[in-house]
Amino acid sequence: MHKLYIGNLSDSVTAEDLGKTFDEHKIQYSGQFLMKTGYAFVDCPDDQWAMKAIETFSGKVELQGKRIEVEHSVPKKQRTRKLQIRNIPPHLQWEVLDGLLAQCGTVENCEQDSETAVVNVTYASREHARQAIQKLNGYQFENNALRVSYIPDEISELEGGQRGPDNGRRPGYGSRGPRGGSPSSGMPNKTLHADIPLRLLVPTQYVGAIIGKEGATIRNITKQTQSKIDVHRKENAGAAEKPISIHSTPEGCSSACRMILDIMHQEAKDTKTADEVPLKILAHNNFVGRLIGKEGRNLKKVEQDTDTKITISPLQDLTLYNMERTITVIGDTDASCNAEGEIMKKVREAYENDVAAMNQQTHLIPGLNLGALGLFPSSSNMPPPPPGNSGSGSPYSCFGSPEQETVHVYIPAQAVGAIIGKKGQHIKQLSRFAGASIKIAPAETSESKERMVIITGPPEAQFKAQGRLYGKLKEENFFGPKEEVKLETHIKMAAAAAGRVIGKGGKTVNELQNLTAAEVVVPREQTPDENDQVLVKINGHFYASQLAQRKIRDILTQVKQPQKGGMGSGPNPQGFTEMGSPTQGLTPDHQPRRK
Repeated sequence: MHKLYIGNLSDSVTAEDLGKTFDEHKIQYSGQFLMKTGYAFVDCPDDQWAMKAIETFSGKVELQGKRIEVEHSVPKKQRTRKLQIRNIPPHLQWEVLDGLLAQCGTVENCEQDSETAVVNVTYASREHARQAIQKLNGYQFENNALRVSYIPDEISELEGGQRGPDNGRRPGYGSRGPRGGSPSSGMPNKTLHADIPLRLLVPTQYVGAIIGKEGATIRNITKQTQSKIDVHRKENAGAAEKPISIHSTPEGCSSACRMILDIMHQEAKDTKTADEVPLKILAHNNFVGRLIGKEGRNLKKVEQDTDTKITISPLQDLTLYNMERTITVIGDTDASCNAEGEIMKKVREAYENDVAAMNQQTHLIPGLNLGALGLFPSSSNMPPPPPGNSGSGSPYSCFGSPEQETVHVYIPAQAVGAIIGKKGQHIKQLSRFAGASIKIAPAETSESKERMVIITGPPEAQFKAQGRLYGKLKEENFFGPKEEVKLETHIKMAAAAAGRVIGKGGKTVNELQNLTAAEVVVPREQTPDENDQVLVKINGHFYASQLAQRKIRDILTQVKQPQKGGMGSGPNPQGFTEMGSPTQGLTPDHQPRRK
């Protein structure tokens, strides 16, 4: 059973009144209402009915002159770090919601429940979750009152009270929301090979044929392909298409995809509903740019190699609740399946590269919570943080407060309005979300094609602010659908440290470029400013730029440390050989070779 708490009741409300209200709205419940003064409890048959009751009643239905509140009933000892947020404005931007959540504490994870358009949040501690309940429940946002409630942990009945393999996750909830009751749910548990599932979008009219009578067809697919398949039948009620998630090895995913495509083609032929059924693949927006490639080269090659026509849904279709883009493949079954293999190969490579870059960031910025930034698809299995990064408290507690850094990021001049937002709302929200000072410098001339954004804050704030900046420029189409966002970033350093960054004969800076994939340049013949500082320029995509920035900061930190034995007591920055003296000058012999 799933118990509900019903609050904000008048003292005169009876169990009969509540029963009549539930019956009028066709909400199923079990047993009797347990009445208390001002509130009550009742059981629902399952989680779906509980969710429907919450969505139907909470803050929407009046009983004896008061709007009742309905939420999951959670005993104090079971109150967790997990919250559910409902009644969110449909066009709310990620950074706005993230900013609100971050005001209440450290967010570890934030994911969407596609069926009910709610957001599930996991905070770093129960206290942070409690603060979020107090501050955000009833919070007025664009004429919507947010509804926040606890998500109860389901404790498995293992010996010793340990959590089961799902670590307390509510049954039926994957990382993108409730599973659609796939008949494959009875499969034995096994370790899945792929981090990224193959996500297909299929016409609703063919879902029944894919599942088969009493689930026989889909059980056959899962058995033959050694895969786990979720058919999300209840997502997007009334929609013409439904998503299917396939979890298996790449080969297993491709085999299941072929079988599903064959079923759809046969069903279309038998029912004479369509001449052709294109293959539609869902991929998180973060990976699509690398699938397309520079000037569309990667996508064109896939089309040529597989003899297919491939189109990708526009960025404008992305919303807070859906960060996936639809890749439509048109061709015969063999050609479409070959294209699926090539497309998912690129998507998996992009994911693996991002995970590698993420692990570098979590190593360099202890305690950095990348899962909460929206940079990775929530359907993927986020890797665990590196050892030592999961401790409680401030990640910088061993060293005092993190050092404030100033970074200058250059953006297209025409993008300034989008970054600032109406009446400065966007840049203010971005600043609050990141915990950084963000200012846009005046244009140097009326014809300047770039504007400088000045970001000041500790390392994690820099990562958040710059990440959102890159994302906003992509979302607003300041870079084409076939382009990867690459920005130039400047950081200042003491002139005496420039030689250390360059290295003997440019060795260090060349190693920097090879390691990070960013272009790193210390311009020749710089004149130090009034603070005896010079610039180092970094140009690259987001992860490349971030890694380069952290490596350079690492070097500068070592330069500041008291020198012992000529090289100081700290370790060399990860990935570098021993470097030259910190007092090397900016002589032409020591300049890096520009890529």
